[in-house]
Amino acid sequence: MSKKNKNIPKPNPQFIFQKRNYIFLFIGLALIALGFILMTGGGSDNPNVFNPDIYNFRRIRLAPTLVLIGLGIQVYAILLNPNKKQK
Repeated sequence: MSKKNKNIPKPNPQFIFQKRNYIFLFIGLALIALGFILMTGGGSDNPNVFNPDIYNFRRIRLAPTLVLIGLGIQVYAILLNPNKKQK
């Protein structure tokens, strides 16, 4: 073997994401989980009885909005560049 192969420096392993990326990822996951939790319920034990609570504001407007906001935060966290120098 030649000595050339022994002198090659090994690259330092680095994570792709930094702390700031992970904070936004966890915020997004929490919002998505909260949205799905808010969607639950509103059912009825008796299938012959209609429960109008299934169409309330929380399940129709608030919960899907939280899920979409959480997905948007996830995309932002992936695209965020924490190494960018701020002025």
